[in-house]
Amino acid sequence: MATSIDYGNLMHRAMRSLIQNVLTDVGQNGLPGAHHFFITFDTTHPDVQIADWLRARYPEEMTIVIQHWFENLTVTDEGFTITLNFGNQPEPMIIPFDALRTFVDPSVEFGLRFETQEGEDDDEEEEEDDLPPDDPQPPHNAQVVSLDQFRKN
Repeated sequence: MATSIDYGNLMHRAMRSLIQNVLTDVGQNGLPGAHHFFITFDTTHPDVQIADWLRARYPEEMTIVIQHWFENLTVTDEGFTITLNFGNQPEPMIIPFDALRTFVDPSVEFGLRFETQEGEDDDEEEEEDDLPPDDPQPPHNAQVVSLDQFRKN
């Protein structure tokens, strides 16, 4: 029997399940109303599959926007595949849920932030800087759920 409840791990699984459900619905029915997503992910994750030129441009993390033009959104238990348009150049991507860093829907001021276990000694300011400067920024008043409060010290 476990000596304690691992709330951090349970929250991670619940948040990934929420994203999986949302993306599955969008893949089947499209985006409702003004909803759109900013999804930041770790491009160094071994299961991320993106074009070489995108990996060269975003060597550590990348933020994608799912809004006006996307195709082939398919969701599995491990992650999702999607084709996005970069300057009239369609690019297929495979993004595992384990690579996600943030998920934001600015239309309803909702956001999730996935804290990583590595680099726990980093300054809080560094953790707040999730989006590369040349990517669209979600609104600062979005509701963000942080798992820091559930970590063991």
